[in-house]
Amino acid sequence: MDQVLLNFLAKYVTLTEEEKNVIIDMAIFKSFRKGTILLREGQLSKDGYFVIQGCLRCYYLIDAEEKTTAFYTESESLTPPSALTGTRSEYYVSCLEDCILTVGISDTDDELFNKYPNLEKLCRLVSEDLHSKSQIAFDNFKISTPEQRYLNLLEVRPDLAQRIPQYYLASYLGITPQSLSRMRNRLFRKVS
Repeated sequence: MDQVLLNFLAKYVTLTEEEKNVIIDMAIFKSFRKGTILLREGQLSKDGYFVIQGCLRCYYLIDAEEKTTAFYTESESLTPPSALTGTRSEYYVSCLEDCILTVGISDTDDELFNKYPNLEKLCRLVSEDLHSKSQIAFDNFKISTPEQRYLNLLEVRPDLAQRIPQYYLASYLGITPQSLSRMRNRLFRKVS
């Protein structure tokens, strides 16, 4: 499990053996069962997550209806904005599958960054990369039709179409499960 995390981080900076050991010592690997809610609306938490195995889902609860906004799978990291700002969460994070995650707590960041400046650089680069990717995905999502969103999902994240229940995919795409089913049938007929 350690190597999965280190391989992900190696995309951003070259770490010394000492820095790798610090990261491994900091990384708290935890297992969570499918259905576990890691973060609730209104909750205070300083936790960030890195997915070793499994799938996380972020969603809002609006008028008793869940609105899915994101999925995080293997080798992806999620730090809810509330963990950085110290404010209460506006959304939920739950485990769609049994998960193995590293759980990081932001309290120790300052002393670690002072001792290991390369770790601060690493966190900044990862944050900038994730922010950039999120902004591009958000912009593309806003200007796309539901069909374009679905086709983009199949192109960029084909694994999700196989492992996410249809009603969560539909919520993520901003359509009903019935509309997603009709769209899939229509697209299948075009290809056949």
